[in-house]
Amino acid sequence: MSIRRYQDTTPTLGLRAFVDPTAVVLGDVTLGDDVSVWPLTVIRGDMHHIRIGDRTSVQDGSVLHITHAGPFNPDGFPLLIGNDVTIGHQAMLHGCTIGNRVLVGMGSMVMDGAIVEDDVIIGAGSLVPPGKTLKSGHLYVGRPVKEVRPLTEKELSFFTYTAGNYVKLKDKHLAEDYKS
Repeated sequence: MSIRRYQDTTPTLGLRAFVDPTAVVLGDVTLGDDVSVWPLTVIRGDMHHIRIGDRTSVQDGSVLHITHAGPFNPDGFPLLIGNDVTIGHQAMLHGCTIGNRVLVGMGSMVMDGAIVEDDVIIGAGSLVPPGKTLKSGHLYVGRPVKEVRPLTEKELSFFTYTAGNYVKLKDKHLAEDYKS
């Protein structure tokens, strides 16, 4: 079953949210309106909460988790993701904060306590180390990430375009599911 209760907490799905049957969404997780969660993704809110904003897509094979509270981090870190975010295939987000209109490139990792401000592109395969802040309006790449340059107007317009494109695609998938 894709949507799984954990310790009396069941994930909350916004209007028209799509979760592929092979994905797992577990525990204290809230998905906003028009969110899409694609095949083989795991979103595990078992020791802290996860909040994902409207029109965000979490693509195939991604892993989203939290940082638990403990002796090394008394409060832990939830996973917070804004609106119009595109999370590329096989990305890993762990106890971090992602702003609005962000592209997390395929195979990237964003670690505990990192903050990605609004309007950021993280290049494919990049690593955002624990506690690092990525400033708004820039492209970051590398392991660890480095700021490369400011985003162009064309790149800035990409965020809402790709979010809208994934809303249309998940709507087609929802329509197919209702036909079967």
